[in-house]
Amino acid sequence: MPATPTNQQNGSSALTQIPLEPFAQANGQVVQARERWNRPRINTYRLAAIFFAFLVFGMNDGSYGALVPYIEQDYHLSYIVTSLVFLSPFAGYTVAALFSDRLHMFVGRRGIAIIAPSCKVISYAVIAAHPPYPAVVAILAITGLGNGLLDAAWNAWIGTLAQTNQLLGLLHGFYGLGATISPLISTSMITQGHLGWWTFFYIMTGLSALEILTGTWAFWSETGAKYIDVNRTDGADKGMTRKALKQKVTWICASFLLCYVGLEVSLGGWIVNFMIRVRKAQPFPSGMTATGFWLGLTVGRVVLGFITPMIGERIAVSAYLVVAVGCELVFWLVPQFIVSAVAVALVGFFTGPIFPSTIIAVTKLLPSEMHVAAIGFSAAVGGSGAALLPFAIGAIAQAKGPATLQPIVLALIAVLLGIWLTLPRMPKRLHEA
Repeated sequence: MPATPTNQQNGSSALTQIPLEPFAQANGQVVQARERWNRPRINTYRLAAIFFAFLVFGMNDGSYGALVPYIEQDYHLSYIVTSLVFLSPFAGYTVAALFSDRLHMFVGRRGIAIIAPSCKVISYAVIAAHPPYPAVVAILAITGLGNGLLDAAWNAWIGTLAQTNQLLGLLHGFYGLGATISPLISTSMITQGHLGWWTFFYIMTGLSALEILTGTWAFWSETGAKYIDVNRTDGADKGMTRKALKQKVTWICASFLLCYVGLEVSLGGWIVNFMIRVRKAQPFPSGMTATGFWLGLTVGRVVLGFITPMIGERIAVSAYLVVAVGCELVFWLVPQFIVSAVAVALVGFFTGPIFPSTIIAVTKLLPSEMHVAAIGFSAAVGGSGAALLPFAIGAIAQAKGPATLQPIVLALIAVLLGIWLTLPRMPKRLHEA
């Protein structure tokens, strides 16, 4: 962010407390270079805490696909009623979208590190008690709030660091890793250990409690007052969410992430059901196809996360989506289990880096003071897509059958490509104001 002599003086005390990279020249203006992942040293521990949080986040989202058939069987539910487990978190994500920036101002990142995983501990503990199905649906709204807050906060924080593209690729790689191992763990607990589906949430409760400890320790000094001091200039300490919402880029990225996260969770969430009902596979190998999808997504985020900045986000994401269309066509039109399993893993691989690339787009196209509000809103709207679209697919499957999953996924990829191409030209590095 360009620094004027006035705000350099006003922020001098803050700058002496935060060891940053030296000042540099950009477009003829003096700009303060970004912090790095290992400078100051506390950032190393913060990054580790965030990676762990996203591992748990991924385990949450990845577990749905493996658990849905057993929830449906346990409570004797139809597709559309089972789909409420996807829809319920929408309420929590909506609250997170509207109040993430304001909550940062009151409690800082330290408060987010406490509140977000606490929401998950409460909801997971209730689900682990195997309550009636309406209670499961209701409590998942609190899960959505916790995940929406951490999604917004930690994406925005990493967006302030140097080497953002690579770090976001790793961050979402940990999300994908969590989503990869959770179907394996939950399916093994149910099919091999003969345990109830709800016992998986004992693990989730313990991991979320550990997330409170690690995040709180790492971000203890990040108070609301410090957040305001670092991120607000010229008295613009209120209404940043309103300002971000006036930017076309915010709405394009929010719409894009709504479709993308909806695609991701829909495919990961319904693939097991599709393999059992349409491909006529056994439960355990069907559960492994969900693991294959999330593994492909994880590897794609890490590997392609280093290739994307070389090509440029706009061209790279467009190319990934075109290849994903081809993989999805193979998945849909070749009715063999092995081919379907490989194709869905490749869809995961090529769509994997899309979320972090979208966050990069926001940081390049908007001023730094809008990053938390814009990224927070876009990420939370994306989380809403994880609720709305899987529910819609469940409702369609109720009427037309689970085979409708594939044409819907194909249409979503095409819509993603269309939305992405409406973004303005991106600068190579920093926001060009």
